[in-house]
Amino acid sequence: MKKLNLSQKILLMFVVSVAFTILFSFFFIHFLYSELYLKSIEESLVYQGQRTASHYHYGELSDDIIEKIQWFNVISEYEVIAVDDLEQLSTYFPYQINYENLIDDHDREQLERGTYVVKNGFVEELDREILGAIFPIKGEQGLVGFIYMYIPLATIQVVFQQSIPLLAFVGTLFFLLLFLIVNRVWVSMFEPLRQLQVLSKEVSKGNYSSRLQLDREDEVGQLANAFNAMSLSLEEQEKRKKEFTSNIVHEVRTPLTYISGYAHALESNIYESPEEAKQYLVTIQKETERLNKLMTDLVELNHLQEDMYTLEKQPIALAQLLLDTLELFSIHIVQKGLTLQTNIDEDIIMSGDAQRLQQVFYNTLDNAIKYSAEDGVLNVSLQEEHYRVTYRVTNGGVTISQEDIHRIGERFFRTDKARTRTTGGTGLGLSIVKEIVRLHNGTFEITSSPKVGTTVTIEFEEGEA
Repeated sequence: MKKLNLSQKILLMFVVSVAFTILFSFFFIHFLYSELYLKSIEESLVYQGQRTASHYHYGELSDDIIEKIQWFNVISEYEVIAVDDLEQLSTYFPYQINYENLIDDHDREQLERGTYVVKNGFVEELDREILGAIFPIKGEQGLVGFIYMYIPLATIQVVFQQSIPLLAFVGTLFFLLLFLIVNRVWVSMFEPLRQLQVLSKEVSKGNYSSRLQLDREDEVGQLANAFNAMSLSLEEQEKRKKEFTSNIVHEVRTPLTYISGYAHALESNIYESPEEAKQYLVTIQKETERLNKLMTDLVELNHLQEDMYTLEKQPIALAQLLLDTLELFSIHIVQKGLTLQTNIDEDIIMSGDAQRLQQVFYNTLDNAIKYSAEDGVLNVSLQEEHYRVTYRVTNGGVTISQEDIHRIGERFFRTDKARTRTTGGTGLGLSIVKEIVRLHNGTFEITSSPKVGTTVTIEFEEGEA
């Protein structure tokens, strides 16, 4: 069996609701007919019958009494029959009710005890439902006669002939209004879903630029916003992927060009001296090492970003780790004529991964020294501030424009657009730093201005680096 889609289910629900409403209206009208109309007629009939019978409870059922009862029959809405004996009723009312005799043995027993009997049902000869009652007339010596009062009942159509048109009008108006509401809901719900289905197919084909334009805050609007956010994320991811592919091709192509060119020169003996050939080999070795470092950094960065690396945390004397890292750059600092200014709190003990934190110090210091001006100042600070450990490194060299500063830390991004090879590196150092800081629940920030220079600020919660 074919499963119904959402729109078909809602349509089915609407049709079932209409059918249920009509069925309920039918039973409600039938309830009004049976519980209100019939009961009111029966109560009135019983009241009039008992009252009439009580007027003649003395003596016998004389001609004068019968004449008064017949006069009451003329002025009353009921049909009234008075008889001395029950057998005479069949003469004045020769009909069956519901295809049965008017009086059975059980009715006789009730009447002889002085209790009235209600009889209602269909009379074929009258083609109507009737409601009647037989009342015993008591005398001094017992029962002296019986009064049978009955009234033909009006049909449901007759009873509600004035209200049925009103009910039909109100019902039609209600269903029309309901149809308009359902149609509005239908359009407002399924039109965006239809657009969403079309755009989803576009996304599946790799087109992430389409957006669902909806100015609403309900569930459909939230779904549209979620779809737009997903499309934007996929679009940015696709853009980063293309940029990454372009960058890695560029990064790999350059050393491969060097390696291929110098290897061809060596193979073809295109050099003037053994020293020049040796220089070619040194260049090939450096470019090979650079390629190897590039691949290593890429794998490492991928592991960090995918949370595939587990930190090996232990208590660390963070100041000593920073001083050890600074010692590795002492020659570079001297060669560039930098003045090193430090402000290091040597009492800081933190829990963290020592190897990864040293990598943070190493990469940030390496960048700061590379981009410092000759004979400039390198400022390194490690302090505990407001229950947070703050590490800062500031150099007075090349500043970073505001349009580039938010991109610092992206894969292969470097502020030197020409990608000169004087500074070396892979363009992945700060990307790795940011991921290590993230894994330590820290924050990374970089600011740059001509007056102060470029400052990298890294903060960790106290007790966990």
